[in-house]
Amino acid sequence: MNRRIPFVENELRPVGFTPGFFGGPDSPILDFPVSPKENVNAMYFDRHPYWMSFTGDSGFFWLDLYNTNLGRGGWNEGTTDCFGIEWEYVEMAQGAMVRPGEPFLENANEWKDKIIIPDLDSWDWDAAVEQTKVDKFYFTQMSFPNGFCFERLISFMDFGPAAIALIDEDQKPALHELFGAMAELGCKLVDKFLDNWPGLDGFNIHDDWGSQKAPFFSEDVAREMILPYFKILNDHIHSRGRVATLHSCGHVEDRVNVFIDAGFDQWTPQAMNNTHKLYDEVGDKIVIAVIPDEFDPETTPEAEQRQRARDYVDRFCQPKKPANADFYSAWAFTPAFRDEVYSYSRKKLLSF
Repeated sequence: MNRRIPFVENELRPVGFTPGFFGGPDSPILDFPVSPKENVNAMYFDRHPYWMSFTGDSGFFWLDLYNTNLGRGGWNEGTTDCFGIEWEYVEMAQGAMVRPGEPFLENANEWKDKIIIPDLDSWDWDAAVEQTKVDKFYFTQMSFPNGFCFERLISFMDFGPAAIALIDEDQKPALHELFGAMAELGCKLVDKFLDNWPGLDGFNIHDDWGSQKAPFFSEDVAREMILPYFKILNDHIHSRGRVATLHSCGHVEDRVNVFIDAGFDQWTPQAMNNTHKLYDEVGDKIVIAVIPDEFDPETTPEAEQRQRARDYVDRFCQPKKPANADFYSAWAFTPAFRDEVYSYSRKKLLSF
């Protein structure tokens, strides 16, 4: 792909706006030389984008058919998923939680007796295709809330019993079978989505692994119990020519090598992780969404914001080692910071 398209100042001219994520401010659509979709694909597949990708270049594909059946009910007031588990939306958490009460499974060894793997062919895909379209201007990922491993296990068992099951020798064989069944379900979902929406560029897998301060379980447990099933799903995504990215909340920077070995192309860490250190150590193996150094957008002069943007690009825009900025960095992308990241990275990447 040709990276020698000269930068011109007119590229900074807004030609439209993209709605903000989770009610945030709208993002301007600049007069890009190529579409954001092409730029983000160049970042992943060539490791040489046209500009440093930031919030607004990519988006998620939200489908009620998935959210109702497997994705915690989305933003509905209350729903029962395809396993018979009841979910309630909690405004404060901006997400749905399992309705309190008896867990669906008391022990992982019960799963074959209680869990019926959904028949995806029985879902009304034709109606979903009519209702939801892919915007092919942007890099678009299907998002899989609640995932297929630990988060899914929590919904079956509640948090404490799920964490214990990962290290209980009497439950481990059953968990391997369950996670294997969930990975197979994930692969079938990928095929269904690509058969019905071939314009999708990737899949974002959810599996939260940590609290504010530390991971929920050891690296050995992650490698033994979860990594093989992430790998099955990610290998399948890659076999279909798409990108596999990870949403995993919590202070889990010490598990990044598990994410890499599982085949993820990108991870968007929360701010309690040292994204600068992650970029330095593993940015050549996985794309890290790097959070800028903190500043106050309300009081920082424009000239300083622009200098910060140039420093940010110089630090995290290196040959064959791309980084991006995602929604955890949205606070920093004032008009001045955004325009400088765009224009400065456009010029810098021309030299690689």
